[in-house]
Amino acid sequence: MAKRKTLPLLLALMLMMSLLAACGGGAKTAAPAKEEEAVQSDGTVDVSKLDPVTLKLYLIGPTPTDLPKVQDEMNKYLKEKLNTTLDISMIDWGDYTQRMQVITSSGENYDIAFTSAWAFDYLPNAAKGAFLPLNDLLDKYGQGIKETIDPRFLEGSQVNGVNYAVPNQKELASQAVWRFNKKYVDKYKLDIDSVMSLESLEPLLKTIKENEPADITPLAVPKSFKPPLPFDFLIGDEIPIGMYLEGGDKKYVNVLDTPEFKQALDTMRKYYQAGYVREDIATLEGIDNMKTGKWLVDKEITQPYADLGWSRSAGYDIVSRPMQQPVIATGSAAGSMMAISSYSKNPERSMMFLNLLNTDPYLRNLIQYGIEDVHYKKLEGSYIEDLPAMQENYAMPGFALGNLFLTYLHEGDPEDKWEQFEEFNKSAIVAPTFGFNFDTAPVKTEVASITNVAKEFIPVLFTGSVDPNEYLPKAQQKFKEAGIDRVIEEAQKQYDAWAAEQGK
Repeated sequence: MAKRKTLPLLLALMLMMSLLAACGGGAKTAAPAKEEEAVQSDGTVDVSKLDPVTLKLYLIGPTPTDLPKVQDEMNKYLKEKLNTTLDISMIDWGDYTQRMQVITSSGENYDIAFTSAWAFDYLPNAAKGAFLPLNDLLDKYGQGIKETIDPRFLEGSQVNGVNYAVPNQKELASQAVWRFNKKYVDKYKLDIDSVMSLESLEPLLKTIKENEPADITPLAVPKSFKPPLPFDFLIGDEIPIGMYLEGGDKKYVNVLDTPEFKQALDTMRKYYQAGYVREDIATLEGIDNMKTGKWLVDKEITQPYADLGWSRSAGYDIVSRPMQQPVIATGSAAGSMMAISSYSKNPERSMMFLNLLNTDPYLRNLIQYGIEDVHYKKLEGSYIEDLPAMQENYAMPGFALGNLFLTYLHEGDPEDKWEQFEEFNKSAIVAPTFGFNFDTAPVKTEVASITNVAKEFIPVLFTGSVDPNEYLPKAQQKFKEAGIDRVIEEAQKQYDAWAAEQGK
């Protein structure tokens, strides 16, 4: 009887150890001999040594009508380069996270998926084993990635020294700006050069409110609006836990208790009462100001020459002014990435594909812009002109498709656009927490509780819909009851240990 019980137990232990080994970041990936043999010493691939493989790829965004046509062109090219074909599925923005969670939970054998700090959340999915550790795969099949992209992308997206996704090279720094409808700036000769803080907007908002019809919104923001605050937030900017970006003592604080937070709430309350924002702002999921043009200013995250892109998209002139310096935080590095599924049967080929996507201009532009002379017309140099077929049938989320610095330019884009992106990244201040990823597991109950409290209080407070003198004390009490102090304590403990290990 004892022997019969022991054998299943040993088998279970062996299985558990093998699973742990497979999930470990330091574990070596046992690559098929054919993949190893195919990669030459100079990094080129001998396709004759590779068996044919089809990779299942999930991307975020609505499905363009011409995706099958473009996918066929990509597959012709990939067949020559890697003896590989793609099976691409797009999932719309609002459905992506939930659908990918279901797909992952089901154990579906897909290969690559878009992940980020805001969709199909990178950290929790890496922690629970949804993604493969990639360090060894990057060393063997991703050398082009390591040589091409800013190393801070890989550094900032590591979890305990392990990369679980390949960041898409774009703007690494994040900078919030006030974005203005130039029509009204010119009409009233508004001085936007001196605008930076939330408070400095007041005379401009007042001018529009007093001189334009009621359907022109001075400050056009939805309920997700967050006023500028000098913090690097721990878990998104709705959970009020953060560390001062500059000049602080590298301690996490309850942002609700800071003077900067109270000042922002008082200002937004004043703006709400003055009618500078929409009355229904606290329940407004989105706002169609770009489409209607009936607005003065909103808040957006910028990148070099963003005004040109916004103006082209809106069909009228838009200008912007920064509300803060560019900042490089951990979330910046994890803003757009591609992960290889832990269920993938083709991790080596998946990394070879990602390497090509991040280093090969033809493939990178094909997946974003479609087919030359069908979706776009090639102009002189690196410039292209969109054809009607692209505008109508092939809109793709360019930031989510690999190395953005390889992509073509549009008329009006300066020739040095991508060089300016690199300079933008270099000019940023680096948050004290850059590279630190908080493990919420020890306080997952508290995090869930304070997340629910945040949903109740943060939108109404930040939009000025309620009196902060009455509602801020209520929020502070609710957050304390939900365990915010416990989360701050755990975050500080983990950060101090990480900083000591990093020598910071």
